Amino acid sequence: MSSTLTQRSRSHRRSSPRTGRFFLHLMLATVALASGCASMTETQQTTAKGAGIGAVAGAAIGAVAGGGRGAAIGAGVGAGVGAIGGYVWSQKMEDQKRSMEQATSGTGVAVTQTTDNQLKLEVPSDVSFDVGRADIKPNFRPILDKFAQGLVSNPATTVRIVGHTDSSGTDAINDPLSVNRAASVREYVVGHGVDTRRIAIDGRGSHEPIADNSTDVGRAKNRRVEIFVAEQAAASSTPAR
Repeated sequence: MSSTLTQRSRSHRRSSPRTGRFFLHLMLATVALASGCASMTETQQTTAKGAGIGAVAGAAIGAVAGGGRGAAIGAGVGAGVGAIGGYVWSQKMEDQKRSMEQATSGTGVAVTQTTDNQLKLEVPSDVSFDVGRADIKPNFRPILDKFAQGLVSNPATTVRIVGHTDSSGTDAINDPLSVNRAASVREYVVGHGVDTRRIAIDGRGSHEPIADNSTDVGRAKNRRVEIFVAEQAAASSTPAR
C-alpha cells in the first residue's frame, strides 16, 4: 500500500511541470486571442471570446482530473462548447425575428439570426440617418416602435447598438458621429419603455466597412446601424420550435 502511494506521488510530481507549462501556453494564447478580437466583427468577437473562456475553464477541470493530458483534452472540449456562445434562440426570439421581418418588409433593413444566436438588425442609412446627422429619420421610427415592443415583451434579452459611417471625413468626425447615432437609437427605445440598463452602445466610425467606400453605393451601405439582441441561455426555458 505504501509503495503504491509513493508511486502515485512521484507520478503527480513528474506531471506537474508539464501541467504548469501547458497552463502558461494557454494563458498566452488567451491574451493573444483577446488582442486579436479588436479586428473581428461583433459575431466573431463573441464566438472567439466564448472559445477562450471555455478553453480555460475546460483546462482547469481537465487538469484536476488528469494532469497535463487532462488539461489539454479539457481545453479542447471547453473551447468547442464556449465557441457555441452563451446565447439561446428561444421561441420569444423567433417571434421577435418574425415580427421585425414583417415590420421591415420592403425597407432594406436586414433581419437575421447570427451564428451565435443573436437577432441582428442591419439598418442602412437611407432608412436610419441623413448624411452627417444623428437624428432618427421619420421612416425609422415605426421600425423602432415595433422593436421596442419586442424588447418589452422579452425582458430577458440585452441589446447592443453599433453605429458605423463611411470613410468620408476624418476619424475625429466619424467616430463620435457613429456613437451618437447608436445613442439616438438607445434613447428612442428607452423612451418606449425599455430599461436603459439593458442596452449597450458602441461606435466604429469608418473602421468596419462592408462595401467599397470608393463608390456612392458602397458608402451608402457602410453608413449603417447594427442592432444585436441576445438572450442568455440560463434565462430561457422555451426553445424555438
